Amino acid sequence: MSGDSNLNVLWARALVEELVRGGARHAVVCPGSRSSPLALACARAEGLRVWSVIDERSAAFFGLGLAKQSRTPVILVATSGTAGAHFYPAVIEASLSQVPLVVLTADRPLELQGWGAAQTVPQARFYGEHARSFTDVGVPEASDAALTHLRATTARAVATSMRAPRGAVQLNVPFREPLAPVAEAFGEERLSALSKAGRPGVPLTRIVPPMPAPDAAVLEAVRQRIASTERGVIVCGPRDEVDGFSEAISALSQATGYPVLAEATSQVRYGGGPLTLSYYDALLRHAPFARTHRPELVLRFGGGLTPKVPQQWLDASGAEVVLFSDGGALFDPAHRAATVVEGSAVVACAALTKGQSRGSGRWAQGFLSAERMARGALEAAFAEKPEALTEPRVAREVVAALPAGGALFVSSSMPIRDVDAFAPAGTVPLRVLANRGANGIDGIISSALGVAAAASRPVVLLTGDLALLHDVGAFVTASRLKVPLTVVVVNNDGGGIFSFLPIAQVAKPDEFESLFGTPHGVDLAHAAALGGARLHRPVTPAALRGAVREGLEGGLHLVEVTVDRAANVDDHRQLFARMAAALGEGPWV
Repeated sequence: MSGDSNLNVLWARALVEELVRGGARHAVVCPGSRSSPLALACARAEGLRVWSVIDERSAAFFGLGLAKQSRTPVILVATSGTAGAHFYPAVIEASLSQVPLVVLTADRPLELQGWGAAQTVPQARFYGEHARSFTDVGVPEASDAALTHLRATTARAVATSMRAPRGAVQLNVPFREPLAPVAEAFGEERLSALSKAGRPGVPLTRIVPPMPAPDAAVLEAVRQRIASTERGVIVCGPRDEVDGFSEAISALSQATGYPVLAEATSQVRYGGGPLTLSYYDALLRHAPFARTHRPELVLRFGGGLTPKVPQQWLDASGAEVVLFSDGGALFDPAHRAATVVEGSAVVACAALTKGQSRGSGRWAQGFLSAERMARGALEAAFAEKPEALTEPRVAREVVAALPAGGALFVSSSMPIRDVDAFAPAGTVPLRVLANRGANGIDGIISSALGVAAAASRPVVLLTGDLALLHDVGAFVTASRLKVPLTVVVVNNDGGGIFSFLPIAQVAKPDEFESLFGTPHGVDLAHAAALGGARLHRPVTPAALRGAVREGLEGGLHLVEVTVDRAANVDDHRQLFARMAAALGEGPWV
């Protein structure tokens, strides 16, 4: 007998081998019996790092973070029953934000289905339309046909997870007993070398994706449109790729003279070019400026915008919109795009830059001048209360504390909005990530832990208290895996974003507070203790920066900033009002 003690061992080894040969470098394994062959195969696979996470929900978001940072497919392993169902929220996020995951759901064999066997639920197509593909690989069978089919099917699955649009794929893997690697003859001498070992170093079936280059004729038409249009803007929404996009956008903006409206998670704002704007949300709230600076051409990259005002301004501008979709997804809910260009955004930028030499003219200078006015007003407002820590100030200070090359994960709800609105662009390059596919607040700490694990350096997370409580079990994951992370939590004792919504004006105060404000009264020191995190409670901007910088030295840290939820709406409105008022009536050149 070979090193494969039984058929289940061989079957699981062949499957995991193909995943590694297809590009997987990380596996997140949850404990369970039916998944034992898969867990051991992952642990014994060369070139695969295995992370053991107790809770499936945390595990799935941890894997999501690993994949977002590493840009490689990550394996998730769950046992049978409801275990794989806890992967569902992360699978949805992976689908909507185009993150590659390979979900292995171990299962009971067919003869145990439908007859009341313990821990048995129908697992076929567990994730519905949110999985890019589903395959039940069948029970292990000692034949060349079955093994080569398993290898080829697995190779196709991992390739599908990486092909645009990226996302999660599910392989349902039923096993009969024995689940432990006990010795049991299974006729391996009749198997060919190809079925037992595959093609060493490469997938059994290598699937080569199509070339991502955009259509040259379409790009030339867009390039000519740019050449004849001075009033254009470049809009960059969330984008995770590390492929030279920031440099390509900077070159395009300087060649065309188009200002760049760059979201924090676009990988363009921090360390971007001189025409990169941060305070466009505030600028476009100023009616005279917004009215006189309507573009005629909009070049859209990345995902959907977080703030509403800029998107409403773009939709109402009447501009021609060209949408660049390098991941195959479309972000155009108002259907304003006249043209959608698929293919590499970096290649598209390079093609559009050729022959353009407009430079920074009056059009761009108007935006830059208004940006400087807004920045000055914001800094003056903060200077008037130098010791105060409001939610906008927290976002600004956390970003300012990060070193060049630092990594920040930002929660949905208020944190991402505050970073976008109040943490300005600069020359220091940063990597900023968020779960902006479904825009949810679940799995935030686990996702940030995955980013930190793949980045192999400390990462800072900015989150709210409700998002932290949604994923408080992630502190156990952090403690077990010894992953360094600094969690900055804005604690306003509830759901602060609801105070900005119409419901706050029409619901009775007691109804609003109990159903939307949802105060929890939890002492977050208990969360820190759960993971053995060092607890910091800064009360000034300087102390907050110091706590973040200390956290970046390593270890697990919880930095709790307590703020007043009741005052938060006024804090935001006053800052936006001051920034808009600073613009005056123009001109802005």
